[in-house]
Amino acid sequence: MVYFIGAGPGDVDLITVKGRNILSQADIVIYAGSLVSSEHLKFCKEEVKAYNSAKMTLQEVIEVIKSSKAEDKLVVRLHTGDPSIYGAIKEQMDELDKLDIDYKVIPGVSSFTAAASAIKSEFTLPNVTQTVILTRVEGRTPVPDTEDLERLAKIGASMAIFLSINMIDKVVAKLRQGYGRNVPIAVVERATWEDERIIIGTLDDITQKVKEENITKCAQILVGDFIDCQYEKSLLYDKNFTHMFREGSNEDSGNKL
Repeated sequence: MVYFIGAGPGDVDLITVKGRNILSQADIVIYAGSLVSSEHLKFCKEEVKAYNSAKMTLQEVIEVIKSSKAEDKLVVRLHTGDPSIYGAIKEQMDELDKLDIDYKVIPGVSSFTAAASAIKSEFTLPNVTQTVILTRVEGRTPVPDTEDLERLAKIGASMAIFLSINMIDKVVAKLRQGYGRNVPIAVVERATWEDERIIIGTLDDITQKVKEENITKCAQILVGDFIDCQYEKSLLYDKNFTHMFREGSNEDSGNKL
């Protein structure tokens, strides 16, 4: 069996309990060493074989997994954040399907939610937005024209932009065209790592701030009014709002626990 496990954004304790339990049983671990903390390997068996995939090709990764099948080994493919977001796991799973090798995916904490926690914000605020867009600008990997950042910004939703901090000028230019106004923006470098850094600004000044701090990689760009705005309180905890678990006012609900 092969397990694709999300290791979380940085802090080794942000891997799920299930993920760590499986990791501790692994015979072989293939981990993304450029992004995943090697501290995770301390929770493995002494005899585990670890491979750093930072310098490996897709075929080399598959060959390691393929060789383990004959020996009935438990393999963990340890990805950063949650493997379903910019994790390139689909191409790996397709190859395993061809080889008739069973696999499962264990989700993890994504860097975009870790970044929101770092700035103590909530993406979805009543009367502000109820939508979160996860995206990136085109680099070596193209982005469909229909998903151009300028077009997405016109929606006015909260945004988490991956893999784009090294193109901050381009990001800001597209956001400015899309939003058509100055909006709050936050850059969180290495969210939940010990050397985490946070920059809060707006479209008017974030480029200069990022360049002054020399942030060029491993950073989330969060954009939208949710970062700094007035909002309506949720009805969920309003004493006059009833639902299947709470009827009537606070005074009445105390008698129905």
